[in-house]
Amino acid sequence: MKIGVVTGTRAEYGLLRGLMSEVLKDADLTLMTFVTGTHLSAKYGLTFKWIERDGFHIHARIPIDLADNTPLGIASAMAQGVSGLSAAIAEARPDVIVILGDRFEALAAAQAAMLLNVPIAHIHGGEITEGAVDNAIRHAITKLAHVHFTAAEPYRRRVIQMGENPATVFNVGSLGVDHIREYVPVSRFQLEQALGQRLNEPFFLVTLHPETLNPQRNELLVRSLIEAFEQFPEASKVITMPNADAGSQQINELLLDYARRNPKKVKSVPSLNELYLSAMYHCTAVLGNSSSGIIEAPAMQKPSINIGDRQKGRLRADSILDVNINAAEIAEAIRTAMSDAFLERLKTMMPPYGSGRTAFTIKEIIKKTSLQPLLVKSFYDLEVKN
Repeated sequence: MKIGVVTGTRAEYGLLRGLMSEVLKDADLTLMTFVTGTHLSAKYGLTFKWIERDGFHIHARIPIDLADNTPLGIASAMAQGVSGLSAAIAEARPDVIVILGDRFEALAAAQAAMLLNVPIAHIHGGEITEGAVDNAIRHAITKLAHVHFTAAEPYRRRVIQMGENPATVFNVGSLGVDHIREYVPVSRFQLEQALGQRLNEPFFLVTLHPETLNPQRNELLVRSLIEAFEQFPEASKVITMPNADAGSQQINELLLDYARRNPKKVKSVPSLNELYLSAMYHCTAVLGNSSSGIIEAPAMQKPSINIGDRQKGRLRADSILDVNINAAEIAEAIRTAMSDAFLERLKTMMPPYGSGRTAFTIKEIIKKTSLQPLLVKSFYDLEVKN
């Protein structure tokens, strides 16, 4: 059975690598890896090298032009993705295509597989992120997919509510929790050596992505965070640059300027790759609007400060402090996250995204599922009660 996995970003691959390893070591399965998006871009760190260092063979590289991050530019890049992925999938002829999440590269892969009559397995459906176009993309992929792996029970019910047969929808938890349970972080000294930067206390790990449905707020988002940081001049900040979303260039430029003006306390990197979880392990708090602050940080019992609406609607652990795009609110949340009372509360917190074994479970379900009959989908109507 040939299982094709599509990856277009560092964050998505960080989640998929455990599943890819499970497939690779199963003698009954063949792994086929389709790599596109920022993985192939020098600007974003050429993260395909991370995939190769992990021992995975890249079966197809599908380059897309990410130079123009306007909405029109992203739409054009997605069209290139559909074209390139269609050709690659048609040549490789996998038995199933595995797609994770909600990015435009994922939607391109889903469109290509759908038109080629290749069954689609979708991971992380049923979630809500009201501040990003990803929300619509995620739901669109759900309707194109044939088997679904959700990260929590409310998400499983939502996928069924969208008309998907319950027999094809599985609550398996998050791959991110798997990864954290198995991950061995490098020492703080090793992290500092890799970054070329001394990390003082407190140490903040920062990732900001555009609010693609509220682009007028992106500059305020960055400036508010920087203003809040002025109240913590002694703190070290490690900033990972945003994904290739519409509006990312503006955020990128503002963050790079901030790092240039504060070289002893601020380190900006295109991507931390496998060091990201080590940075999370050693940091005082995670800040920004990345899904890693919602899923991975709670599993590592780290405080996270979620800014704005990009992640609005996702299930929350008690370790997450939601704030508006406001410097005073952000600064107050930082002080709360560092307080003894808050840190004590984290010790008994139960994250909502499962307890591990997600990758193995997904692999086994795909392996045992007869996929071809699922290509003909019927809409599953919930019983309407008067």
